[in-house]
This record gives sequence, C-alpha cells and structure tokens, in this order.
Amino acid sequence: MEVNCPFNLLLTTQLGFEQLVRTAVETIEPGAKVTVSPRGYKGLVGVVSSSPEELARSLLETSSYVEKAFVVKASCLAEPDLIAREALRIARESLPRGSSFAARTVRRGKHSFTSIDVNIAVGSAIVSELNLEVDLETPDYVVFTNIIDECAYISIIEGEKLRGKELKRKPSFYRYFNKLIVAQEPYISEDPEASYKMGVRIGRGLQNFEIGDYYVALIKPVEALPLKRFIDGLIEGIESRFRVEEKSYGRKPVKTRVHVYEMHNLVAMLRDHPIIILEPEGEVLSRVSDRIVEIFSSNKRPVLLLGSREGVPSGLFRFSTLVVDVMPGITLSTEFALPVALGGIASILMGDRNEDYSAGGG
Repeated sequence: MEVNCPFNLLLTTQLGFEQLVRTAVETIEPGAKVTVSPRGYKGLVGVVSSSPEELARSLLETSSYVEKAFVVKASCLAEPDLIAREALRIARESLPRGSSFAARTVRRGKHSFTSIDVNIAVGSAIVSELNLEVDLETPDYVVFTNIIDECAYISIIEGEKLRGKELKRKPSFYRYFNKLIVAQEPYISEDPEASYKMGVRIGRGLQNFEIGDYYVALIKPVEALPLKRFIDGLIEGIESRFRVEEKSYGRKPVKTRVHVYEMHNLVAMLRDHPIIILEPEGEVLSRVSDRIVEIFSSNKRPVLLLGSREGVPSGLFRFSTLVVDVMPGITLSTEFALPVALGGIASILMGDRNEDYSAGGG
C-alpha cells in the first residue's frame, strides 16, 4: 500500500499556539509549506522545508512556542514491521558504535497496534543488528516515531536535546514506588457517588506514582454500596491514568494492583516488612530522614499505612517501624495525604548522596 507522508519536519506546541508556530516558520523560511494541526491533531504542525535541520535549529533558538522539533529521517506506512525496517536503516547511518538508545512512539489515530508494539519492534531490530545498549532513562539517542493516522514519521534525536536538559543521575523514583505497599482506610460517605469521586482521585494519584500494591484496608464494618463505589472509582482512576502513561512513557508503566483486607490482619500479615504509619502523632518527616533512606534501601517492601475520614487505629502504632507526620499543623484531605507523603519521601531519597538511584525493586 502506497501512502503519501509529506512532512520532513514535525513541530509540537501547546494547544492553541499552532498559528503562532506557523508564523515563526514562515518568518524564518518563507517558502516552507506549513500544515497546522494535520488531520485535525492539535498541538502539531507539519512542515515541508528545503532545509529541515537548519529550520529546526533556528526555531528552537528563537521561538518559545515550539516545544519539540522532529526532523524526519524516514517515513512509511504505519505498521510496526515497516517502521522497524526504516528505523534500522537510518540507525545504521546515525547511531555511533557503542552508544545507547531508546525507542519512543507517539501515536495519533486508531490502529491495530500500540505504541509499545512499535517500540519493541524498533528496539529489537536495532539491538539484533547493531548490538547497541538500550537505555530507557538517559539514552544517548532516541529513535522517535510520530504516527499520524496511516503515516509514520521517524526521527533520531540526541537524548539530551529531547529531554531539554541534562538528566544524568536523575533518580527514577518509580522504581522505589513500585516496591511500595500502601494500605488506606476507604472513604465511605453517605452519598455513594462522593465515595466514587474520591476513589477516582485516589486511584489517579496511586497510578501517577505507580504504586505497586494498594490495600483498601477496613477498620470496621462499612456499608457495601459506598464501598463498592469507592472501589469502582479507584479502578477507574488507575485505569484512566495508566492509559495515559502507556501512550506517553518511553517504558512500560507498572499498574497499581488493588486488594481489600482488614487493617489489623494486614499489619499482622506484613509484620516482617518495615511499616510506616502516617499520622499527626508521629515524628516530623525531615527528622527521620536517615530511617527513611534505610527503609527504602532494604530488600523488604515498605508499607505505608494511612487513614481517611478516621485515623489509623493507635493500637497499630506499636507494630510499626515509624509513625510520621508529613505536614505538621496541617490536616491533609484524604486524596492529598499520600501524594504529599511520597513527595517528601522522594525529596529525602534525592538528598541522600550515597543512594544508588539506579537500583530498583520488584
């Protein structure tokens, strides 16, 4: 099947700024052919340029409206095997021996394959023939495929330029948070839909951090309907955020697993794990930073325990490793308690200079 893929430069911008990018292009290269929002995809500008490399460089130097510039090295029908073939062809010419790379894809339109399928096909083809190292976090080069309906546009970009700034040694906290077990009292309201909405917000937060396991931890009997709606919301929030991550990440995200158990029995079951309880009665987080680093560096999965409309039963404090107050003097709402705590923990881990951030847990 022959397909017309006209562009040799693709530019991304914030929604609503497409015409401003067009003006910037035409100012630098009046003869360029510019298509704003090709196929109706906003935030994208397609260009046919007589000198795409020079135009891309000038735009990035002079126009803040241009977020990323992809010089197209090859284009083909949007099929993973064809994309892999073309990507390998240009990789032979562009990727130095001994360099590292990552394959990333942004897919626009409906297809029978996913962005991950493309990344796997491209990565496998390049590794098999060129024997280059795959580095999903700080690659030397990124083989980037922009798919617009039936067209695939393939670019090779230096990793630092795509990231926008040097990210060497930047910690990958998702590996730490994958290890976490979070247990929280469910938000039970007289209005089941309020429980559902809170569940959605909590679920999106959990998946945003890619928490490994989340327990809906009961501390007393509750009505079935609001509990069901809370769990429905949790799953919806996790699923909706996970779909976004699948499309936008250059790696396979970890989906949070959801369980239901009684909190006291859960703590008894996990007695061999380090258990951190988040309650105002505890120590200020910054004062136990050494213990936090120790816990997250251990081989055992840490457990975070927190309440919702009620606090964690104080009898469980005796069985915890730490009781921590993450925001002294401020009562955090249910959906913010965990993200605030994880942000504080991340800051502590990032400040530990001896920590090996490349290490990860399962």
